[in-house]
Amino acid sequence: MTEKLIIFDTTLRDGEQSPGASMNVAEKLRIASRLEELGVDVIEAGFPAASKGDMEAVSQVAQKLSRSAVAGLARTNKDDIDKAWAAVSGARHPRIHVFIASSDIHMEHKLRMPRDTVVEHAIAGVRYARTFTDDVEFSAEDASRSDRVFLCKLFEAAISAGATTINIPDTVGYAIPSEFADLVKYVRQHTPNIHKAVISVHCHNDLGLATANTLAALAAGARQAEVTINGIGERAGNTSMEEVVMAIRTRASSFPLISTIDTAKIYPTSKLVSMLTGMIVQPNKAIVGANAFAHEAGIHQDGMLKNPMTYEIMRPEDVGVSSSTLVLGKHSGRKALYDRLKEIGYNLSPPEIDTVFVKFKELADRKKNIVEEDLEILVSENIMDTADLFQLEYLHVTSGTTVSPVASVKMVINGKSVKGESSGNGPIDAAYRAIAKLTKTESEMLRFTISALTGGTDAQGEVTVRLKEQGLVALGRGADPDIIIASVKAYINGLNRLAYLKRHPVADGMI
Repeated sequence: MTEKLIIFDTTLRDGEQSPGASMNVAEKLRIASRLEELGVDVIEAGFPAASKGDMEAVSQVAQKLSRSAVAGLARTNKDDIDKAWAAVSGARHPRIHVFIASSDIHMEHKLRMPRDTVVEHAIAGVRYARTFTDDVEFSAEDASRSDRVFLCKLFEAAISAGATTINIPDTVGYAIPSEFADLVKYVRQHTPNIHKAVISVHCHNDLGLATANTLAALAAGARQAEVTINGIGERAGNTSMEEVVMAIRTRASSFPLISTIDTAKIYPTSKLVSMLTGMIVQPNKAIVGANAFAHEAGIHQDGMLKNPMTYEIMRPEDVGVSSSTLVLGKHSGRKALYDRLKEIGYNLSPPEIDTVFVKFKELADRKKNIVEEDLEILVSENIMDTADLFQLEYLHVTSGTTVSPVASVKMVINGKSVKGESSGNGPIDAAYRAIAKLTKTESEMLRFTISALTGGTDAQGEVTVRLKEQGLVALGRGADPDIIIASVKAYINGLNRLAYLKRHPVADGMI
């Protein structure tokens, strides 16, 4: 039968311990509210004993939330537990999470305690926490490197003292899936009162195995997963919440578990956490990375166009991503190019597609990603016969800190030479005003962009403009080492394409 998986999110505590990821109270409140909307069962809001600021943040989170349980972390000493309770006491569902190390290396070098003393501290800490709340979690820090017999003895004592959740942390990311699953099974089989507590796991990603270890533990009987959004956390990070949730959803036959997570809110939550912590999500990150639902290879794109399930095991909409992306690049095929051109208004014939495809490949070898403007230019330069109605004969501009910008322009329009001048806010604006007068255009400038095609102060500059007139939209492009001349070339190029479009309308009014 399907069982409930408890999602324990520690983005605000362990996640915040990532170098440079500290959050203020307002930011923690925003993330906590989003986590509750997401459907997280338990939100570990912080370590109240760490600082006054952390205690205040945990307290405010506790008072704000109504559905999710709010946990405060504490060592097994009385002062930590007092502060944890003071912070979470305002929560509708408060939890105190106490911990003590259980591995020999930690007990000897950090705690400087023998095993019996560690057990005594665990019992005392759990008992004291239970005087405040009946929701007490106990963690054996560095459990994956602990002696198994001692670990079970420690858990048995903690459960007898009142712990309702016992946590098995892979604190330093040392475990591998097979042994971690075996550890969970061992704890289940050798802790006499284990049936009185929920088994939780908390895995770090030092070997890149946090999610794999967590899933192995769930398959072995753990029923709480401690996770963070985007997998943030100390060192290499924690188990990624989105990976665990989507793994059990996608592979339901292997994991008969359900969570209360509203998966359509995963991506927006990921974006919020990334923005507030300043920790950028790597493009190839599973589920929430920019490339998670992007396809460039021609074979993949062809399969995606026929049936998305050929190369996607989940729908992007399921995690809050609007749609898959077919990235146009040097690996793309004719079918992907044809479909993208059709989307933006070009229903080209097979010979025309062949012509554009050759030029597309040449451009893709020079440019990593091809955008819509590139496609429009490829079509207009190679398919549309845009005989120039407007041609530039000369351009002269004056500009400086003590003179008003003025441009003089001479053009050939319909075979007739004309000239004019105008002032403007700058040399480019002045030139554009002069050209507009001569051509009598009523077009609106929708976009004006400048980019360098080469490096250095003598770089070849490229200007792209997007013009609109009478509901028609055209792109213009010009390149020159002089950015003013490049701008004028782009404007005249756009006006010529608008003129062509008026004579030869195409779908969606674009060339």
